Amino acid sequence: MNIRDLRQLRHFVAVAEELHFGRAAERLCMTQPPLSQSIQALEQELGIELFNRTKRSVALTPVGALWLPYVRKLLADVQGLPNIATRLSRGEIGTVRLSFVSSAVFSVLPQLVGRYKEAFPEIELTLKEETSDLQIQGLLDNQIDAGIMITPSHRQLPPGIQYRPIQRDPLIAAVPASWVASGRVGPAEQLVEFSQICEAPLILYPRESAVPLYDLVTQYYEAQGRSVNWGQRAIQMQTIISLVSAGLGFSLVPSSMTNLERSGVVYRRLAGELPIMETGLVWHKNNAPPSVDHLIQLAVNKDWAKN
Repeated sequence: MNIRDLRQLRHFVAVAEELHFGRAAERLCMTQPPLSQSIQALEQELGIELFNRTKRSVALTPVGALWLPYVRKLLADVQGLPNIATRLSRGEIGTVRLSFVSSAVFSVLPQLVGRYKEAFPEIELTLKEETSDLQIQGLLDNQIDAGIMITPSHRQLPPGIQYRPIQRDPLIAAVPASWVASGRVGPAEQLVEFSQICEAPLILYPRESAVPLYDLVTQYYEAQGRSVNWGQRAIQMQTIISLVSAGLGFSLVPSSMTNLERSGVVYRRLAGELPIMETGLVWHKNNAPPSVDHLIQLAVNKDWAKN
């Protein structure tokens, strides 16, 4: 309906509540003839009689009485639209479509989501697990509003994509538990020399799914003067850990993955300087709704968020 129709609806409510055209016209600060014409035009448009009129009385028809609460609700909703626009602009209500890499489930995601929902309960937060490459494309296509991805500080992002680091994790080795029994690795408190495990098949993401982590690991091999013996590939961290538990090789994973306990897998710290995996928040500066600003502030200002 257009603005004139909304005015007609207000006229209908006034007459329905007063059941008297004269009093309704006075309430609306108008004369009675234009009010009568407005109601007649509304009835003609609807093809329905809303009032039974006599010289002595005005009464709602059964349909008019049933229609009245719907019209009241509509007018109340219209009246609330400016406030809704204001709250949307402040990021107090709305939606946030957040994607995340699988490793974030065991590090920053639960606490960040919990604090965000606590601070902004009226914002609808939808979550979707995606690899880093799909998150970037999703931001460019406006399919998501923000993402939590693996991103070292030197990572070059497409124009318009903004990035803030929120956590840094040293990589550790996830190895089959059988390696402890065989003596290939020692007890939990004992550091592992990379030379003890580097000949085994490495289980990791394919490069196109997680360029930063893939490059971080391969550069670590190069720094150690070693070549990668590639094993299975997987696009979810949980799957990688499962393949390790099956004895198919080992993986280098962020230290937060120790939160994932899986039979057949043990985690060991590496000796020497450790490669650091950075997890960060990404968004598109031109497409992100105001509600994402609050997510960014929570992510970078909390105790667990390391810059």
